[in-house]
Amino acid sequence: MGRKENRYLRAGFIPLVDASLLIAAVEFGFAAKEGLTLDLVKDVSWANVRDRLAFQQFDIAHMLSPMPVASMLGLGSNPSPTITAFSLGQGGNAITLSTRLFQRMLDTGTITETSSALDNARALALVLDSMRRGGEPSPTLGVTYPFSSHNYEFRYWLAAGGINPDTDVKLVVVPPPLTSDALAAGAIDGFCVGAPWNMVASKRATGRIVATKQDIWPSAPEKVLGMRPEWAKDHQDTIARLIVALDASGRWCDQPENRAILADALSSERYIGVAAEIIQPVLAGEFNVDAKGNRRIVDNYFRFHGNQANYPRPSHALWIYSQMIRWGQTEYCAEQVANAASAYRPDIYRQALGLPESLNAQDMRVEGRDSADAFIDGFSFDPHQIAGYVEAFPVKAPHVQPTGDEATSPRL
Repeated sequence: MGRKENRYLRAGFIPLVDASLLIAAVEFGFAAKEGLTLDLVKDVSWANVRDRLAFQQFDIAHMLSPMPVASMLGLGSNPSPTITAFSLGQGGNAITLSTRLFQRMLDTGTITETSSALDNARALALVLDSMRRGGEPSPTLGVTYPFSSHNYEFRYWLAAGGINPDTDVKLVVVPPPLTSDALAAGAIDGFCVGAPWNMVASKRATGRIVATKQDIWPSAPEKVLGMRPEWAKDHQDTIARLIVALDASGRWCDQPENRAILADALSSERYIGVAAEIIQPVLAGEFNVDAKGNRRIVDNYFRFHGNQANYPRPSHALWIYSQMIRWGQTEYCAEQVANAASAYRPDIYRQALGLPESLNAQDMRVEGRDSADAFIDGFSFDPHQIAGYVEAFPVKAPHVQPTGDEATSPRL
């Protein structure tokens, strides 16, 4: 740190509610209090954000939790090294299917309007079997990026219901702000995306929310703060200030009494551009799953700070790596385990906030069937047994596929 660090930071983001910590840090003075100027630049796709960070147009970026892992594994079309020292929170995703497809699920007689996410997946499996026997084309389902929590969560939900996401449906990439429009136009039959776009589709009466991120794995990491490793090395004091600012922002965003003013800020065209009356209930985990008035209330639908939501756990990076193996994006090897874990940097986080190294002891968690934080299918994850974990899944890719973004997922 021999030279003076620049306190002006250009940050890329996608218009989603899970960018709240960055937006609140600007709008409510948390960044300014730490002597930082955050210039938030709205982008349209995760590939753009990835490339602009790599090409140094952004200093930091709102990123999908698997993106740094993919970069450190050399996956994707532009795998520039990327790390994260801060998670921007948990929750916020949902799976939405077209109302037409959901009606066919109801017609199987195996679910009701209030059935569980797992039962919904099983009902969809019955519909897909009927479609195959009738010679109908497979449904087209949208995810936001090949290396995304949305892709892995959608696949996990489908597979839990006995559906092979590589053979029974067609997965395509759709940028988050376009998902609801694509569903309305009939270009896709469903999607997995972050708020508020699921709620926009349900309000339009074109989509039906059938599962949330919390149904699949409550503590799954969602978005992270991405940065280039060499930039991080040269801006240690700036990063420390930024983490302190975002920590304060996360505490503020988690407070129920701040939801109205946060929703109003997020609704600006500079950020999300969706009405505050849609965003505010979603912040509280209260939303309509369809246009008929069926509602869900999901505890901690967004967790911006509580439950150590900002701690970048290497074990989470390793779970992401396990799903990359499961779906044929890469193979298992000991060296890659270390590379995957290196994408998440709790040491930088702890140093910035003056936290003890003993936090590491809480990192290697096993999520089981009896845990309050269990996976939807009851599987347990041990980060020390990745190969066996992947092999135990009855639904997985039969072999390794190409790893380039465009090679694995066509874009609408």
